[in-house]
Amino acid sequence: MDTLGKTLKNTRENVSLTLRDVEIATGISNAYLSQLENEKIKKPSASILYKLANVYKIDLNVLLYASGIIEKNDETEAKPKQSLLEREIAFYKDKLSEDEEKEVLDFIKFLRYKKSNDSTF
Repeated sequence: MDTLGKTLKNTRENVSLTLRDVEIATGISNAYLSQLENEKIKKPSASILYKLANVYKIDLNVLLYASGIIEKNDETEAKPKQSLLEREIAFYKDKLSEDEEKEVLDFIKFLRYKKSNDSTF
């Protein structure tokens, strides 16, 4: 398991957020966030981790374990790592209108259809 700082930085980058974006979304200063990512602060409060887990769309237990607040258990160990696509979809899902959701699904179907037809040529 990565350290808390690595986990936070990698997850933030995977959801394409800057420290400033996270600061705006959570109210946690970007200076404090930077200290977390650079391992200067190793055990933030659970409430800080809760806010970050919500913005990053990851399981809170992953951050609690990485910070040493909880010990490893089946839930923190057995969760498969989400792909970039899954994380991106989870991040944007709540921000999409119903029409946008339908367009995304239609586009995915189009890509699958195009791929299956391209292989026949």
